Amino acid sequence: MPSTHSFRELHEQVMARPGAAERMAELRKEALAEIGLYELRKRLDWSQSGLADKLGISQASLSQLENAEDMSLPQLQTYLEQLGGQLQVLAVFDDGEQEYSLPIHIGSTAEPL
Repeated sequence: MPSTHSFRELHEQVMARPGAAERMAELRKEALAEIGLYELRKRLDWSQSGLADKLGISQASLSQLENAEDMSLPQLQTYLEQLGGQLQVLAVFDDGEQEYSLPIHIGSTAEPL
């Protein structure tokens, strides 16, 4: 009979290897960066037709929006708001020693620097 290991045991073995935590953190970061609108909608348990109805567009238009290579900020903002989220824009800077980000305010509510 083959031996079995629990996920916890396997996880502990993998994480005990040198540099494993750093590699896992980088993989997690890459995976999160690749989540598209389709995946986000599915994870929030929204159907394409349900969200399209809420946005007042056709299901085909929503599909085009989710697969678009480029979209306007207002389109993205409306999409996210209908899912219950909000759009925040950050400018990220890395001077070689430190990485920092600044929120970007767009529109008439923008505050001067």
